[in-house]
Amino acid sequence: MAAPTPRRTQGERRASSHQIILDAAVDSLVEDGYAGATTVTIQARAGVSRGRMLHHFPSRSALLVAAAQHLAVERLSDTENWPHASTTGPERIDRAVELLWDTFRQPYFWAAMELWNAARTDEALRTELLPEERRLGVAIQHVVASMFGPVHSSHPAFEDTRELLFTSMRGVALTYAIDPRDPDTDPHLALWKRTARRSLTDGQD
Repeated sequence: MAAPTPRRTQGERRASSHQIILDAAVDSLVEDGYAGATTVTIQARAGVSRGRMLHHFPSRSALLVAAAQHLAVERLSDTENWPHASTTGPERIDRAVELLWDTFRQPYFWAAMELWNAARTDEALRTELLPEERRLGVAIQHVVASMFGPVHSSHPAFEDTRELLFTSMRGVALTYAIDPRDPDTDPHLALWKRTARRSLTDGQD
């Protein structure tokens, strides 16, 4: 006879429900947009009771912000652990630029943009979102530094280069909302690589 499945503890059940709700909220935010990501829609996607959802997230704003931040942190953790040799030079810079650009095609980017746009006219959402985005920004800086490695991230021009790449990539990525295309062949990718190489290798390509 098969061994009986161990019963989950109350804490495990809570953690499971929490994760299911977050996943449903992200899916709804990305697929339905901010306006469509209602608590009713998310509850239906998650298959949980309203009481259970409110137990974890007392407001819609809190839920949507937590979902987007959770997904972003998971993706950043994956990116930080990308396998690489202990290399420096142009190849390491190129690969780091590619990885950074890849983050702007992930669901959490679009989830975040939905929240940013809504927060412009929703003070309660903005109040929830701003401190979380600031905390996430610190984590992003750490991960981007690990992508480029200690040699390049200690270069005097690194912070300026990182900010230039990040803001430029975010702007280009937004154009994909109305003009979807292959991100791997985007002409900006070669431009970003050249810019990073020149900045972080003292003008040596």
